[in-house]
Amino acid sequence: MYINLHSSLPLQPPYAAELALQEKLRLGKFVNALNGVSFLSEESIDATKFAYNVVFTRMMPMPNGDYCIAPMCDYFNHWGDISDASISFDEDGNCYAYSTRDVQAGEPLRICYDNPTNPSLLLAKYGFLDESSPATFCKYVISNPTEELFNMGYPDRAVIYKDGSISDEVWDILLYEELGKVSPEDQQAFYHACMSGDEGTKQSYHDKFFVNTHSKLQQHVNFLINELDELGLGLEIQVAQGQDSERHPRLPLIMRHNQFVSDTFERVKQNIDNMIV
Repeated sequence: MYINLHSSLPLQPPYAAELALQEKLRLGKFVNALNGVSFLSEESIDATKFAYNVVFTRMMPMPNGDYCIAPMCDYFNHWGDISDASISFDEDGNCYAYSTRDVQAGEPLRICYDNPTNPSLLLAKYGFLDESSPATFCKYVISNPTEELFNMGYPDRAVIYKDGSISDEVWDILLYEELGKVSPEDQQAFYHACMSGDEGTKQSYHDKFFVNTHSKLQQHVNFLINELDELGLGLEIQVAQGQDSERHPRLPLIMRHNQFVSDTFERVKQNIDNMIV
């Protein structure tokens, strides 16, 4: 589950690496706290670290904001944004699971673990790659995003699709940032048009600044593709030289993730390049 980010070469592109680093740092803080307890033996610390990993990969959110381990439910598999089971909690915290369709004997029960359009997040948090994901977060990371950006769909709805198409939210967020550099008044007018559903005003801004937002997205996509190409080449060389045994044990899975993201961005690049001839 936890990816070594301190090797000689990085394993993942910036966004996915940052997600993995967050998980690694969280575990590190927990282990440091355990090491500060003098009466814990090494065996106890190892057992507690194992329990920690079980909790963080199997816990379920409750309506009150807490998390819990629900026996049996924590064995449900992930299946995109479609669920075979509906899960609910009563006021005493008891968990109930009901099938949402006829389930045959021997079939798995499946739920959605997390955002189905962010396979990088699922990989960093749960350690598997959902190649059935229809889309992925566009990887356009904004430092200290405002509440307005969250209202506009950042980051959950800022996605690119496997067929190369781009969500409206990606264009809206890019234009919102661009307008902030040009005219705060226009930025607010555009934001209110987004929130009120004023498609006419939105489109007029998009038409006026299309060259700017197109160029910004094109640069972002080209940068990510270049990063992924360099990572792929470096990892292939290490595998060819037999160095992969010294790296993370899930290196093949990580390489598949990088290829999955790269293939998606290549289709997006083709789409963007065709927009302006």
